[in-house]
Amino acid sequence: MTSQTSSTEDTVRACAIRAKQSCPALERATDASIDAALRGMAERLRTTRDTLVSANEEDLAAAVSAGMSPALQDRLRLTGARLDSMAAELRTLADVPHEPRDKVLEERPDHLTLLERRRPVGVIGANFEARPNVTLDIASQFLKSRNAGVLRTGSAALRSSRAIVEHVIAPALADAGLDPDAVQLVPSEDRSAAYALVSLPELIPLVILRGSGDSTRDLGREAARHGVRTLAHADGGGVLYIHSAADDDTVRRLITDSLDRLGVCNRLNLLLVDRSCYDERLPDVLEVLDRLGVGASLPPHAHPRGYEWSLDSERAATVTVDAVDGPLHAARIANEETSGLAAAVATEDPAAAAQFIDAYAGSGVFWNSTTRLLDGFKLLRLPETGINIDRVPGPRGPVSFRDLYLRQYLVVPSGRLTS
Repeated sequence: MTSQTSSTEDTVRACAIRAKQSCPALERATDASIDAALRGMAERLRTTRDTLVSANEEDLAAAVSAGMSPALQDRLRLTGARLDSMAAELRTLADVPHEPRDKVLEERPDHLTLLERRRPVGVIGANFEARPNVTLDIASQFLKSRNAGVLRTGSAALRSSRAIVEHVIAPALADAGLDPDAVQLVPSEDRSAAYALVSLPELIPLVILRGSGDSTRDLGREAARHGVRTLAHADGGGVLYIHSAADDDTVRRLITDSLDRLGVCNRLNLLLVDRSCYDERLPDVLEVLDRLGVGASLPPHAHPRGYEWSLDSERAATVTVDAVDGPLHAARIANEETSGLAAAVATEDPAAAAQFIDAYAGSGVFWNSTTRLLDGFKLLRLPETGINIDRVPGPRGPVSFRDLYLRQYLVVPSGRLTS
């Protein structure tokens, strides 16, 4: 272990300890104080806008110099409109009723009452890349669920994220009477900080991993080695299946709506067309893609069918196109050859739609609507900590504050419910 690695691990541990010390008071905090902090963050996005944009411009300049692709630059960029949107999401979250602490499951015949109690996890970690808005998305979800957090981002977004924590999150927490230490940002650019984050089960038992590709998969394996649970997806890419009974205008709309941003995981990645109408529909599909500045990878493919184009900095503006033999074949390809993030079916035939929907096992499936809706705020009207595509029990799809709790069974004498 190098001295730099050891120092980074010490830094992450120190952040985790400060966050954990805030947990008892955060768990006792009133709903009103939590929501006041969220509204305070929304207001500070307005009053500190120049500071935030200036920090983001420094990140963008460094990213351009380092050769970051335009698609990833788009993920990194903070504009006035995006800050307004972030503020609106915070105000919406503040207005969402808090989940009840206790839920009665049974009034038992032995004069006992069985309840389910929601308890915070404590400290939750989060690792994300080049998305400064995610800093606020995750922090707000942790706060609403009364969990403290340790956030880690890479060098690309560190200035922007630091500005958000220092000028928005921490002062809003303090103004609401909450401990600013509840949200920690690891100040290190070193990649070893991400590995330290997933190696502290006694302090950080759960880590949200937002990112794609081998690095996220490797962090998941490292977390498992240390006994740290993760909510993550290392791969994305939306699928659109065009059935023979699809409406032409609907197809054009779905392709267009699914490619409004090329650097996001739920964009259109694989376009499957019924073989019976493939030759007829292909020219129109190619025309729409060309109008959007997106190329088509046509069969035979020199790459896996589910290759994720958003991760290819040189060819992000690409969609794979292929022919399939009906809804079940399309669903099987989406299940077996893609990440299982999200898939859509375009058809006016309810029976065909039902076949595809019932056969597809991914975290989100859409009929005549775009996979871009697999997003916390677009789907649930809430920001998200990330998207989980694990095929095991637990939260799947966009993860919100409602998912970030521990279930505890509570048995009390009937008529003596705790508050």
